[in-house]
Amino acid sequence: MLKYMGIGGDYMGLPLKQKRGIRIQTRIIICAMLILAQIGILFAFVYNISLTYNIIYNLSYVAAAILVIFIVNRRGNPSYKITWIIFILLFPIFGISVFFLWGTDSVFPYIRKRMATCESHYLPLLKNDYPIHDKLKYHDFLHARQASYLHHESGYPLYTNTDVEYLSPGEVFLPRFLEELSKAEKYIYLEFFIIAEGVMWDKISKILEEKAQNGVEVKVLFDDFGSIKRQRKDFITRLQKKNISVAVFNKITPSPSLFVNNRNHKKIVVIDGKVAVTGGVNLADEYINEYERFGYWMDSAAIIKGDAVESFLAMFCASWEFATSRPIDMQSHMVVGDVINDHFALPYSDDPLNNENPAEGIYMQILNSAQKYVYITTPYLIIDSSMITTLRIAAKSGVDVKIITPHIPDKWYVHPVTQYNYLELLEAGVKIYEYTPGFIHSKLFVSDDRVGTIGTVNMDYRSFMLHFECGVWFSNPDTATDIKNHFNKLLEDSEEILLEKWKKSGTAKRLKQAILHLFAPFM
Repeated sequence: MLKYMGIGGDYMGLPLKQKRGIRIQTRIIICAMLILAQIGILFAFVYNISLTYNIIYNLSYVAAAILVIFIVNRRGNPSYKITWIIFILLFPIFGISVFFLWGTDSVFPYIRKRMATCESHYLPLLKNDYPIHDKLKYHDFLHARQASYLHHESGYPLYTNTDVEYLSPGEVFLPRFLEELSKAEKYIYLEFFIIAEGVMWDKISKILEEKAQNGVEVKVLFDDFGSIKRQRKDFITRLQKKNISVAVFNKITPSPSLFVNNRNHKKIVVIDGKVAVTGGVNLADEYINEYERFGYWMDSAAIIKGDAVESFLAMFCASWEFATSRPIDMQSHMVVGDVINDHFALPYSDDPLNNENPAEGIYMQILNSAQKYVYITTPYLIIDSSMITTLRIAAKSGVDVKIITPHIPDKWYVHPVTQYNYLELLEAGVKIYEYTPGFIHSKLFVSDDRVGTIGTVNMDYRSFMLHFECGVWFSNPDTATDIKNHFNKLLEDSEEILLEKWKKSGTAKRLKQAILHLFAPFM
């Protein structure tokens, strides 16, 4: 039996694989130790000077006070700012140093400029047909403003003539995914947070290798942090020998870089410009329940066909050029969609290199527009005061707001922060359930039998503020009904969190939640 451990899992098994796992872990440990050493040296240097020169020690508190004033007055998430203020006031010397390394919500200007340049090569090629917005208003006036908002914030256009097929769980998604891969004639582009060697990847890579040998262009892009402990040392070399192009996003280096915290959490597949895939499913065996990690793994994905596919093509092209500095001739990869219907879709991308937040914003828009219900699944519920207020207002307005979170967590220190928010939401009438068979990783919003979103965006600070994310918003009664029906089935396997019972939680449990909640913006 295979054994997995660590972030995203650690592929273990035969002695050779154990040796390879040790080598990979050694790389991570060395990088982490070197980063900590650099921070430690910086802290020791400043601290020793402050002890030697009393005036510097006093100036550190003055600097901390000035920095706190700056943090209070700058734009940003209030909860995120409060955490940094507490940290800086308690440990002024160390807090100031760490804040300028990781607390500015910023990256070096050249990185920001590079991403903007990459996107500028592809977004203008997308069809921006404004009459489609008028058509949406005619078919679905109530929810049209959601599309207008998302287009304004993300820059991606609204499409009609698009199918969004909902698939869940992972083992249901995989056969359909393999079927679509096997149809590829021109190109296959894959972009994932985790690509892990195992049963799932063996089935996928077999098709990719066959297609590449037959002249199909295959590109694979994965995040270094998400995949680092899941592949053999020669993973990239083996794929390249099979005529598959491979790139790594944001390689982990022994440097306390501002950018090291910004991971590519996207899941995107584009096939021939006709088919796109997104959702929560990574390419790893736990996502198809090939083995048990945190109980039963519940996840979801969407297969998109039609005009909206071109936006996912633009997202991949921008990511690929950003990671490799090699542009893609996107125009030659675009095709005319062959889907004819009155369904609407708007793919969107969200990243930490701009000042917008479309992912969290569309969640709020769905809640604000709901008339009957909003059903949500999320692995984490680590949210700020604005999202809590939006959920509470929706519930108090008579909207049936239901949220499913995991019962078996993937991280012991994160789940208590999710549970910290239960009480305030329950008191407002939000209904919360925990998926008892295991870990639910789906990121879904569905509302009023009409609209919703499927994607990679968790309800937490990392997804909303730090990671590269994507998803697809839809106005489509067929897809909405499929998700709603599946949500109701999930409720049958979930335990409802009752207000009166939750109020009786032990003091130790509440204290643990309260303490960990202080660090919520870092999770």
